Amino acid sequence: METARVLVAADKFKGSLTAAQVAERVTAGLRRAVPGVRVETLPVADGGDGTVAAAVAAGFERREARVTGPLGEPVTAAYALRGTTAVVEMAEASGLQHLPAGVFAPLTATTYGSGELLAAALDAGARTLVFGVGGSATTDGGAGMLAALGARFLDAEGKPVGPGGGGLAALAEADLSGLDPRLAEVDLILASDVDNPLTGPKGAPEVYGRQKGATEDDIKVLDAALAHYASVLGPEHARLPGAGAAGGIGYGALVALGARFRPGIEVMLDVLGFAPALARATLVITGEGSLDEQTLHGKAPAGVAAAARAAGVEVVAVCGRLALTQEALTAAGIRRAYALADLEPDPAVSMAQAGPLLERACEALARDFLRP
Repeated sequence: METARVLVAADKFKGSLTAAQVAERVTAGLRRAVPGVRVETLPVADGGDGTVAAAVAAGFERREARVTGPLGEPVTAAYALRGTTAVVEMAEASGLQHLPAGVFAPLTATTYGSGELLAAALDAGARTLVFGVGGSATTDGGAGMLAALGARFLDAEGKPVGPGGGGLAALAEADLSGLDPRLAEVDLILASDVDNPLTGPKGAPEVYGRQKGATEDDIKVLDAALAHYASVLGPEHARLPGAGAAGGIGYGALVALGARFRPGIEVMLDVLGFAPALARATLVITGEGSLDEQTLHGKAPAGVAAAARAAGVEVVAVCGRLALTQEALTAAGIRRAYALADLEPDPAVSMAQAGPLLERACEALARDFLRP
């Protein structure tokens, strides 16, 4: 029998393990059951939080910059650089993790720091910018980001509008002439697992506003303000897939920065070198914290499984909790899933003990798929 060559290409288990830690634990569990198994690890991400960490695990250099957080305070944000390619994660600058517990600012949170982070990557020599958007604390249509890059958003008196999506209701003039000229010379890829438009029933405020602390009234205010903003900058871009990503930062990137939208997992698999790793594998193990309906819509495991299936390589998955039927898994190209919840039904204990439980699950996986 041919020696198995396993590729571990899993996302993080949010709140428990980073993607790199998942890869370590999976490898340990496999080798406990089959000591000689050959394992290659390639932690993956879909453009949301954890994307920079996945790039660093794949050999990119971690860089840091001091930028403006969503509430206006300084924060330290990381991006990843290899050659002239940078992976920039907007959540590093403008993400929910920068809000104090229980504190939200749905109307005023700004993406200014995301623009500063893109500028830092340009300063470092990046000419291809993979801009992963997700996990934002903001709903400002990317206005803050564009302001940091040189745009001006003025009210009827010629004064800058206030920060956040709420301030855009007073927008009278958008002046993009001062945008950093380097932006015209770079390839900016908007990497997201979200294809929502900017406004409306499937738009950024309605679908994602509540998780950022927005009340029903706030959502109406934000939706109207973003619609007004788009009427000034260019309403046709507001309907494009990805315009509503990360509180509308996708719209700002599409309308003013010449970005092109691609599903985040597809971009990241290219950037991380998944294809050559897949060519060396006889079995792929993917996964994330929760395998559910969302997984099927552009999340990392679905992207990994689709690519592996196209190459004729079998895929199994690991997860914290499994909320998909076997039929749905099979349709996604996943032969079987191993859930930590099957070993420890208490979610709090399962999350706290995710590492050891994942090793146990992968011992069983190895017995099922790697033993001659």
